[in-house]
Amino acid sequence: MIDLYFWTTPNGYKPLLFLEETGLPYAIRPVDIGVGEQFEPAFLEISPNNRIPAIVDNDPGGGEAPNSVFESGAILQYLAEKSGTFLPGDLRGRTETLQWLNWQIGGLGPMLGQNLHFSAYAPEELPYAIGRYANETMRLYRVLDKRLKDRPFVAGEDYTIADMAIYPWVLRTEREREHLGDFPHLDRWYRAVAARPATISTYTKGAAINTQPTVTEESKKILLGQTGVQVAA
Repeated sequence: MIDLYFWTTPNGYKPLLFLEETGLPYAIRPVDIGVGEQFEPAFLEISPNNRIPAIVDNDPGGGEAPNSVFESGAILQYLAEKSGTFLPGDLRGRTETLQWLNWQIGGLGPMLGQNLHFSAYAPEELPYAIGRYANETMRLYRVLDKRLKDRPFVAGEDYTIADMAIYPWVLRTEREREHLGDFPHLDRWYRAVAARPATISTYTKGAAINTQPTVTEESKKILLGQTGVQVAA
């Protein structure tokens, strides 16, 4: 049994997509980041960076003790290796998948996150920051659109953990002032992933867990005001 510590953020949805695709037994353990549950000591034992998602694999095999994993990319790779699915076994296919997984972790996620922050949540309008991250979002979408021109999925012919990592971030495009119609290959890929039964069930479960807006004026103080004080505590 996998315990998934989850909230309805793009990173939170990544391992839930995987678990829904594979049918591995799991239980969702909600961590409401809007009220600060990510700072509770029990959760910090699992995820010392006070971020979701995290997992505890209660049956890692070999009679070993439960194994905890934090960071969404590490979780996806762990689950793929554990189950032998959604990560090719050959060197070339594995490399293709992992480099695009890391592209999302190191580029797409952080840049889109900053785009959203400065366009929607910053306490004052900063045109330079808004333009900087909007332009980088456009560049990254064009990279992805070009990549998908001659292949159905990001790593090639098969759906992999790279697609699972990227999809939840592309889902936010309208909020980031981008339109998928400008990127026809990305749009085709997006619609194909969105139509997968596991994708539909993933977001249905997420909507049932979080029925209120995560970002409110009160929650902004928790989500956007973190310093080293919380870590030291």
